[in-house]
Amino acid sequence: MSQADPLPPAGAPGARFLAEIHEQPAALRRLLAHDDAIARAAALALERDARLIRLVGHGSSDNTASYGIYAFGLLPRWTAMRDAITLTVHYDTPLDMSGSTVIGLSQSGQTPDVVEYVARARAAGALTIAVTNDPGSELATTAEVAIPLSAEPELAVAATKTYVNTLAVLALLAGHLAGRGAEVSAGIRRASEQLEEVLPALERAAAGMVLPFVYTGRMFVIGRGVEFATAREIALKLLETCRVAAEPLTATDLAHGPVAALDPLFPVWAIASPDATLAPVQEAAARARAMGATLVASGTAATELDGAAYVLPVPSPTPPLLSPLLSVVPGQLFAWALACARGLDADAPHGLAKITLAR
Repeated sequence: MSQADPLPPAGAPGARFLAEIHEQPAALRRLLAHDDAIARAAALALERDARLIRLVGHGSSDNTASYGIYAFGLLPRWTAMRDAITLTVHYDTPLDMSGSTVIGLSQSGQTPDVVEYVARARAAGALTIAVTNDPGSELATTAEVAIPLSAEPELAVAATKTYVNTLAVLALLAGHLAGRGAEVSAGIRRASEQLEEVLPALERAAAGMVLPFVYTGRMFVIGRGVEFATAREIALKLLETCRVAAEPLTATDLAHGPVAALDPLFPVWAIASPDATLAPVQEAAARARAMGATLVASGTAATELDGAAYVLPVPSPTPPLLSPLLSVVPGQLFAWALACARGLDADAPHGLAKITLAR
């Protein structure tokens, strides 16, 4: 196994953020101790025939919901949606929740409107599941079932290990619903090992490419399918830690207007997977290059994007649905390195604060 480079001393700007990126493989393995609880939650959904999955959350948690749509659609073939919290909580619209499984996603478990949504959904007949890093939180006690992320305290404001563990929970839930829980669990364990092996090289590569981006003020991050969640999360990391106005787009969205904004000072980050979404991502990358934009390629099929100035590939997990557990990490590391190069503290971005340190 490769040895990681020495981490910055505790207290150095961004040291906590980087340390928590490196803690992600261990966090994934800790989560697997709760596989039986996740299997029981899936069994309850099957018992109630609650086949419409409603996912609610904010920030990084909402980004994981973008992944959940594909996890539940591809494995058990259930319909999943990122539901509108505002419709229920703020407009006070009564909805029939029978036949629904509501999954409240909140790393802290204290997000007020997520807690309120889950409470109303439970009263309206939904099976409610809380996914949180704090099993004693208000969200956990409001839902019928609580699944702990077991990420341990996350001190940096920008989420890392709670994000990947939430992805893993959704993959495991979907896997158990499809009768493939053991396969997904084994895949997560192997993905944690792959991530541990590649982290040192990814950190060096990310740190080595930041200089040309020090004065970058804007960026598009594109992905499709399961990797659209990755695009959203990388964009959020760049926005909150580096003050880069990064916007996530699907590969197809780029052609519908945003491509007109591109020029040599407007980079594009593309996440590619070797599946049915590869061709649209390749086409979007080619459009970006034709407009003179600098292209950064990452993901399990990063080398399949022609003309990239920077390539940050990650290993391919099995099943391929688990690729976002790995593909987000180059973006996390790049955000850390770019923040350091800009003299910013990725641990404590200006104007942001952690709701709770979690457990």
